[in-house]
Amino acid sequence: MMKHIIKNVKIAVNEKTYVKDPESSDLGKRIVEHGISLISEMGFEKFTFRKLGTRIGSNESSIYRYFENKHKFLIYLTSWYWGWKEYQLVLTTNSIQDEALKLEKALEVLTEPVEEDSSFSHVDEVALYQIVINEYSKSFLTKEVDRENKEGYFEIYKRMVGRLGEMIQAVQPAYAYAGSLASTVMEGSLYQHFLMDHFPSLTDCTDDRSLFDYLRHLVFSSLNLETHG
Repeated sequence: MMKHIIKNVKIAVNEKTYVKDPESSDLGKRIVEHGISLISEMGFEKFTFRKLGTRIGSNESSIYRYFENKHKFLIYLTSWYWGWKEYQLVLTTNSIQDEALKLEKALEVLTEPVEEDSSFSHVDEVALYQIVINEYSKSFLTKEVDRENKEGYFEIYKRMVGRLGEMIQAVQPAYAYAGSLASTVMEGSLYQHFLMDHFPSLTDCTDDRSLFDYLRHLVFSSLNLETHG
């Protein structure tokens, strides 16, 4: 049984990423909802709290009561996404006894088309996924990454890599690079999508299914195993 079973449907994000939990009020949820749509529309570089305040009809200062700056807002959003994915991963794989099939299902969770989840009405998961594809690296390619890592800002993502690594290890205990392969798959699932969207000549993947097939081939070939499909 996995170590970190998710409690409730609420996605828990590191408290250091926010000043006040946006889940605690209607205004906080509106900040998240419209922040996602605004970043999706204009990109993270052009996004500001002033523009977000105008969008939601509130003072810029009211947003600072929830988030210290837009960098921490981005970390919050991407952490929420990985927490949501972890929730799906646990629900999908926790009852599967066959370790190889469990690993395949985990790869499906990472690559399947993202659809809106009615459990979280204030989050557009489709738009958020595009933000993760295009902007996630900006949350950690900074001078503060070591300090923020120590403070647990990227704990959910690291836990996802750990879960995947444990599944790889369970399938092939003698394989010495489970953690490296897991992080390659996690990063690759985003990077290949980025290439599909912006540099299609640099990838052989053309859709979610071909991305799954590629990552499954990469993992199972590395482990010298046959796939189920």
